[in-house]
Amino acid sequence: MKFFVDTAEIDAIAELNDLGMVDGVTTNPSLIKKSGRDIIEVTKEICDLVDGPVSAEVTATDAETMIAEGRKLVEIAENIAVKVPLTWDGLKACKTLTDDGHMVNVTLCFSANQALLAAKAGATFISPFIGRLDDINLDGMDLIADIRTIYDNYGFETEILAASIRSANHVLESARIGADVITAPPAVIKGMINHPLTDKGLDAFLADIKAANIKIL
Repeated sequence: MKFFVDTAEIDAIAELNDLGMVDGVTTNPSLIKKSGRDIIEVTKEICDLVDGPVSAEVTATDAETMIAEGRKLVEIAENIAVKVPLTWDGLKACKTLTDDGHMVNVTLCFSANQALLAAKAGATFISPFIGRLDDINLDGMDLIADIRTIYDNYGFETEILAASIRSANHVLESARIGADVITAPPAVIKGMINHPLTDKGLDAFLADIKAANIKIL
């Protein structure tokens, strides 16, 4: 499974990247705005830092302008994936940009039918939003499973990028089902290491080491 980091914080990306935990990055204008820096500048810095795809989102809602913005965004770096919404105009933009040879991440997916349309339009990635479905008492993991089944049935190459990840359990369930990618905030990825029995075992180990006065260096 590939790990994408859902942030525009350079230091957080760099920390995880140094550990081999970053296969790509997803950003959006609101995430970058929080940093108080220029969108193009921050996006380029992220692209220079990581080797994998960096999703950069268009701000327009009509196909013509989305295509124009997408073509501008891909000039930033070769590893840009243009992020477009899952609307008819978004699918038109996806088809055109894909035909141009660019990576496209179709976002705001909430149904398997939408995911099927995105795959037909040539999307590189489809981003189903797990957490937002959970928010309205629907099981977001059911959507991941449905998309996995449909894509496997017909050999679609579009990668399932599980998004709106809220917890380590979301990551676990996405991996079990077979999502190709998850994108999550750094805190969620780092939180995957936590387990009370690990903490308890380490405390006991350190107590034994201290009692025995054992030193290596």
